Amino acid sequence: MDIVFIVNPTAGNGAALRKWHKFSEAADFPYEYFLTHSAGHAFRLVGKLAERRRKTLVIGFGGDGTMREIAAAAAGAELLYIASVPAGSGNDFARSFSCFSGAQQISRLLACPAGVLTDIGQVGVRPEQLFASSSGLGFDAAVAHAVNHSRMKPWLNKLGLGNLAYLIFVVTTLFAFKKFNLTVESDGALYHYEDVWLATVSNQPYFGGGMKISPRSSAHDGQLELTVVHRLPRLKLLAVFGTVFSGSHTKFPEVKQFRGRHFTLAVDRPVPRHLDGDGAGMADSQGKLEFRVSAKQWQQAKL
Repeated sequence: MDIVFIVNPTAGNGAALRKWHKFSEAADFPYEYFLTHSAGHAFRLVGKLAERRRKTLVIGFGGDGTMREIAAAAAGAELLYIASVPAGSGNDFARSFSCFSGAQQISRLLACPAGVLTDIGQVGVRPEQLFASSSGLGFDAAVAHAVNHSRMKPWLNKLGLGNLAYLIFVVTTLFAFKKFNLTVESDGALYHYEDVWLATVSNQPYFGGGMKISPRSSAHDGQLELTVVHRLPRLKLLAVFGTVFSGSHTKFPEVKQFRGRHFTLAVDRPVPRHLDGDGAGMADSQGKLEFRVSAKQWQQAKL
């Protein structure tokens, strides 16, 4: 089995590159490695690895955005096995999917390599966008945008407090965000919600650096979960966010959850979107967003 590392040198404000240098010194097996240079580069690299048609363990050094690109490019590639070494800020990918803490774990895997087929979420059809963990619109996307463009984030990453950035911008975004109206189509039924804060479609439980937004989600059941938060006063929303880490926010009547293979969402005004915490433009009030479980799966390395 070939071993290829894909390292995002800017992830975690450079922490990924430092972690890679230390990690690689302990590797006692042959490998290749590539440094990414821009958004989309990891996706293209994995696409080329799939074309080799050789059994390959692909290990990403980076955050959730890097791992989304790797998993998306590996979807449908039966000879690629994917794992990560978490080195970003939120690292929600590593909370549910295969990750290594040291080179010795890789050596043990090579003795008996195996994979686990894993679902990946999809937004749209032509073109399609794939997400490993979650994709949403509204308040969570606005917070993610603020975090990713903040001068504060690099400093918090240096202090090992990258997750704190999300919580800080939950508070600062709270007072500027304009709520919206949402229509959900699920299993042939229509649901209308007013004063919506966010709508998040999940493939695994976590988002926002460890927040358990969708406790029942699994990437192995052929289902997605939709969480809608609406009709909450601003200060009560803070209280609800305080319970998301334990998953107990689902007890609030203003939090609605759906489960299914397909959801269609429509909004009444332009609303920011995200894919695994990275900005994905705006949801258009003139169109609809279709979320589904992709027909293609990717393989996690079975640790």
